[in-house]
Amino acid sequence: MSDTEQSKLPLEFFQQLPKTDLHVHLDGSLRLDTILDLAARQKVQLPAADADGLRSVMHLGENVGSLVEYLKAFDVTLSVMQTEESLYRVAYELAEDAARENVRYMEVRYAPMLHTRLGLRLTGVVEAVLAGLREAHEDWGIESNVIICGIRNISPESSLEMAELAVAYKGRGVVGFDLAGGEDGHPAKHHKAAFQLVRDNNINTTIHAGEAFGPESIAQALHVCGAHRIGHGCRLREDGDLLHYVNDHRIPLEACPSSNVQTGAVRDLASHPLKLYQSLGLRVTINTDNRLITDTTVSKELWICHHKLGMPLRDIKSMIVAGFKSSFLPFHIKQQYLRRIAEELTRFSDDGQVKPPTPPTSGRGRSDWRRHHLVDNTEELGPN
Repeated sequence: MSDTEQSKLPLEFFQQLPKTDLHVHLDGSLRLDTILDLAARQKVQLPAADADGLRSVMHLGENVGSLVEYLKAFDVTLSVMQTEESLYRVAYELAEDAARENVRYMEVRYAPMLHTRLGLRLTGVVEAVLAGLREAHEDWGIESNVIICGIRNISPESSLEMAELAVAYKGRGVVGFDLAGGEDGHPAKHHKAAFQLVRDNNINTTIHAGEAFGPESIAQALHVCGAHRIGHGCRLREDGDLLHYVNDHRIPLEACPSSNVQTGAVRDLASHPLKLYQSLGLRVTINTDNRLITDTTVSKELWICHHKLGMPLRDIKSMIVAGFKSSFLPFHIKQQYLRRIAEELTRFSDDGQVKPPTPPTSGRGRSDWRRHHLVDNTEELGPN
């Protein structure tokens, strides 16, 4: 099949694929209607009175040129995320939206300290979000966990407080710790104490790095703070030695193509290093970053990789598998996901055909069939 023919695979095809979203910010992924409704209920003054106005003011889906400009939209979303009810609702709706495009597993990140303006306790913030995600799991079947963030441009002390919160909720829905916020001028090494605490407690770490600063930021995230994954990593290509270190050690990259263009991390999609990374064998995962502010879905990001970057379906499938491999799930649960996803992906063909799922054998219940398909064996899935 020619590249031209392959490029005709529609967005609907990618919506059917099983997926992960490992890099998605809770406070960047609200529904516009929800912002308006919450503001009305809470008597919060917004910069616009309707959805179209908010879309314009917040520059949703637009190239704003820098991470600092991109982050200004969070002033709007955070203004209506200061109660347990709003946090519960936003978490639930995010999981529902993800489930509707067949995201099977999601790791939702946010900084609880940004939701205490009205006096909420940090524990109340965490528990409200976890409750919303649990309810969505019951209703929609999507499994979600939480990554707690420190913020680079606030203070190392606040990051340490967020790390303590991650430790307290380890095994209760929190699976990782992250450092987010303005990267340039706020090096990760200043937050070393927070990462030392979470690593001492055997908690997974990921750090935004190589987005608004060079490969030195990635090296610091890895070698000073001990990151297990790298958020974005667009500028990794500037240091070939570090690039091969990341590849050799199978350190996953949380790629967010559309967001990277909007923040100015890359000039345009055509110059995104994603295709180079994939060709070199790096473990690349595809994520939304912020479903609202970037105006995207995981399906759309995969479609962009295929349609705009010319990546064939085999590479799309490889990145989907990488998402499940790179999750902060326990090893045996991850193995179960991988076995099932590898089998499901065989249903999707280069010509856009999707074979129906194999029904359970006669007399076997759904739970037994699930166990049958979750065999702990992933030899066919390639290297770790």
